[in-house]
Amino acid sequence: MNRMSDFDWSDLDARLLRLLVAIVETGSVTGAAHRLGVTQSAVSHLAGKLKAIVGDPLFVKSGRGIVATARAEALAIRARDLLRDLERFAHSETFDPARWRTTFVIAANDLQRDALLPALLQRLRQRAPGVALRIIPSDAPTPEMLREERCSLIVSPRPPEGADIMQKRLFEDRYRVFYDSARRAAPRSKGEYLAADHVTVVYQPHRTLDLDENLAAKGIKRQFVVMVPGFAGVPAFLRGSDRLATAPSLLRFGLLRDLASAAPPVPCPILPMFLIWSRRDHDDAAHRWMRTEVEAVAKPVAAQAR
Repeated sequence: MNRMSDFDWSDLDARLLRLLVAIVETGSVTGAAHRLGVTQSAVSHLAGKLKAIVGDPLFVKSGRGIVATARAEALAIRARDLLRDLERFAHSETFDPARWRTTFVIAANDLQRDALLPALLQRLRQRAPGVALRIIPSDAPTPEMLREERCSLIVSPRPPEGADIMQKRLFEDRYRVFYDSARRAAPRSKGEYLAADHVTVVYQPHRTLDLDENLAAKGIKRQFVVMVPGFAGVPAFLRGSDRLATAPSLLRFGLLRDLASAAPPVPCPILPMFLIWSRRDHDDAAHRWMRTEVEAVAKPVAAQAR
C-alpha cells in the first residue's frame, strides 16, 4: 500500500481530478467506473492514490454505497474549476468537438428537457461522442445556478436577472387547454373555462407560472384544485376527470400527447424560451460550440410550435 509520503501535489493530474468529481457525483465506485469508462479496480487504485495525496479518507461506506466527506465535497468544487480551466486551456487555440471529454450540465424543466435535449444528445453522439449530458431541473432559475457553476446552460422561459447573465431567444410557444375528451368537451367560452376545476404547475412556493400571473392581472381567476411541481404531474390529474390544464402547446407532442387540446377561450400570453449562460463562458470555444448545437435542435421545435 502506498504511503502518504510517497506522493506530493505534483502527482495530481486531470485523471485524479475527474475521478474525484465522478465518485462525489455518482456516490459509488461502480458509478464512477461506468462514467469514466474504466474498471472498478482502476477506480479503487486511483482513489487510493488520491487519498494518499490529500491525506484524507475522502469517502466512507454508507449502506451499499459510499458518501463523500466534507473535505471531498470541498475538493470536488475546486476540482471542477480546475478541470474547466484545463479544458479552456486546451481549447484556447483550436477546438475539436470529437476530442472533447466532459460531462456538460444543462438545467431544464420537463418541457424543455423533452423538446430539446434528446435531439441534442443524438447530435453529440455523432459530433462529440466523449461528451455526456447531465440534466438537472431548472425550476425557477436563479443567477447562482450559473455563478456557482451548478450548470453551464439553462433553458427556461424565465431568464434570471444579472449583469453577468446572457440569453438568447430560442423559440416561442403558445398555450393550449388540455382535457380528457372521454369525460368532457373543450371549453367553448370564458364562462365554461372559469367554471371548471384547473390543474397547474408551481415550481417554487408562492411563485406561479407567468401564465397564471398574466391571467390574474386581467382578472381571470381560475379554481385550482391541484398544483404539481412539473408538467409531468399534470396528466394523472386530467385523465378520467373533467378538469382542465392550460399548458404549452409543445406538450401535445410529449407528456400530454394522450390528451385532447384546444385553443384557450381566454387571451393567453406568448411563451418565449431562452438559452441562458454566464458571461464568463461566453467566449469559451467549447461552450460556444455547445450553444450552437442547442440552437440547431431548437429550429425544428420552433416550427412545431407555430
